[in-house]
Amino acid sequence: MHALKSHKYLYDLVVVDSKGIEMDFANQLESRNEVAVYTKLPNGFYINTPVGHYNHYRTVVFHEGSDIKYIYLVAETKGYDKDSLKDYRRAESVKIECASRHFATISDSHVTYDVVKNYDELWNIITKP
Repeated sequence: MHALKSHKYLYDLVVVDSKGIEMDFANQLESRNEVAVYTKLPNGFYINTPVGHYNHYRTVVFHEGSDIKYIYLVAETKGYDKDSLKDYRRAESVKIECASRHFATISDSHVTYDVVKNYDELWNIITKP
């Protein structure tokens, strides 16, 4: 585990599992003016899936002008192209698919859940028409 000092995370430190994708993503969130606050949901928040519990997501709240724009977004950071989920471990693919369906179902499709590698992918998702 690794930690990063933060001004936008829910706490003073962001704890990440790896220095790669997760640390890069946290640094990108820290550096963007449009990010108001972000956090990783606690371990007690998980989705039951046929292949076990799934609980690796982040939520992000963005500024819109001088106001805060409430985006109901949950993002999973992974170091692979989301179009190649079949190449990823089967259990992880099942968990991601279950999470996608879960958030769509509980929110009448008002919560966005997606897999991203970096901030630019996240930004493209929330700003698409």
